[in-house]
Amino acid sequence: MRSEQGASLALIALGANLGEPVEALRFARRELAQVGEVEAASRLYRTAPVGGPPDQPPYVNAALALRTTLEPRALLSVLLDVERVAGRVRRERWGPRVLDLDLLAVNDVRMATPDLTLPHPRLLERAFVLAPLADVAPLWQHPEVHVTVLGALSAVSRDGIEILDEAWF
Repeated sequence: MRSEQGASLALIALGANLGEPVEALRFARRELAQVGEVEAASRLYRTAPVGGPPDQPPYVNAALALRTTLEPRALLSVLLDVERVAGRVRRERWGPRVLDLDLLAVNDVRMATPDLTLPHPRLLERAFVLAPLADVAPLWQHPEVHVTVLGALSAVSRDGIEILDEAWF
């Protein structure tokens, strides 16, 4: 695939724990390839739920590095549309979901609006995000605290995280 001039590198977290999670992540990857070039995709990870109802099933998580010309808010809109088409209905915070797509970072952009904060405010706290992200952008550095993904991953517990031996692209 070609790389477009003026394109930004977006880091995106993918997760699902209802229905067919791996198929949901495959669907999201195909849809996102329509708005940019998928430069890297992580392995799949099975992770324990964090927050939300105690009886929800484990998640399947992944990360993508997407080269795109979309501005961050336009890309967020695409992510929300992909979630909706996949069947996501927002009922409760941190509840189970068919598909969850989070825009983690776009280059070194810093922004805070009512609907989007970049980098993602909890990015450095979540092993279920950092482990897949380390597969696609291990040396990406948080523009505010100057910590790399690998550095942040080494500082959090990886309990409840398992690499799945399954191809998803």
